[in-house]
Amino acid sequence: MFRIIEEINQTGVTILLVEQNANAALKIAHEAYVLETGLVTMHGTGKELLSDEKVKQAYLGTTAH
Repeated sequence: MFRIIEEINQTGVTILLVEQNANAALKIAHEAYVLETGLVTMHGTGKELLSDEKVKQAYLGTTAH
């Protein structure tokens, strides 16, 4: 599914993706938002959020070192 989404996006179509698989979604996201209790608490590129420690711990199932 994510490959197809990327292919569609490469044609110039903007896609708003709401996805439970945060890791996969952030890998393809140009821009991403974190919502908590309905409020935007973080935003940035997918790459930025993938490397953020809070996002890693809360949404990607990794622990702090």
